[in-house]
Amino acid sequence: MAAVVPHLTVHEVTAERWPDFERLFETRGGPKSCWCMVWRPSAGKSGAARKAEMKRRIDEGTPIGLLGYLKGEPVAWCSVAPRASYRRLVSNGSPDDGIWSMACFFIVRPLRGMGLSEQLIAAAKKSARRHGAKALEAYPVDADSPSYRFMGQLPLFERAGFEAIGREGKRRHVVQLKLSNRKT
Repeated sequence: MAAVVPHLTVHEVTAERWPDFERLFETRGGPKSCWCMVWRPSAGKSGAARKAEMKRRIDEGTPIGLLGYLKGEPVAWCSVAPRASYRRLVSNGSPDDGIWSMACFFIVRPLRGMGLSEQLIAAAKKSARRHGAKALEAYPVDADSPSYRFMGQLPLFERAGFEAIGREGKRRHVVQLKLSNRKT
C-alpha cells in the first residue's frame, strides 16, 4: 500500500504569519539557533540576534520564504528570496538580477520523507515567478554529504527540472531553473 502524501497549504511569510514562523522555528529540532540567517547578512551570531533580524526583515515586507501548513499548523519551511538578499551564495560573479535562491528547508521530523520538499519547491517556483524572477537557483548536496543537508539533495532538484550549472565549494552543487514562460 502506498503511503499517503499529506498536502501542504503554502503561504509566503508576512508580518501576520510571524507567530506561525516563530512557532515552527522554536519547535523541537527547529532551526532556532540560526533563524535562517546563516546565509543572510546578519546583525549578530546569537540565536536571539538572528531572530530579531529576521523579524525586522519580515516586518519590513522583505521576502524571506514560505511556510507549509498541514491542517492549519505550520510544519515546513523553505527559504526562498532574491539572491541579492543573501550573502554570496555563488562566487562565479554572475549577476543577481532576476535570480531567486532557495537556501534552506526545514520539515518537522514526523513528516520528513513524505514528499513535502517537492511541494515546497513547486510553491517556491510559483512565488518566485509571481515576484518577477527570471530564474530560481538552489545549492543542494549529494545524499552522503556530511554537511549542508538543510539545502536539499541533488536528486530532489533534478526531478523538479533544475539543471546543474556548477559547484560551490566541495559539497554544494549549483542548480538553476529558468522561469520565463514556464508553467511549472
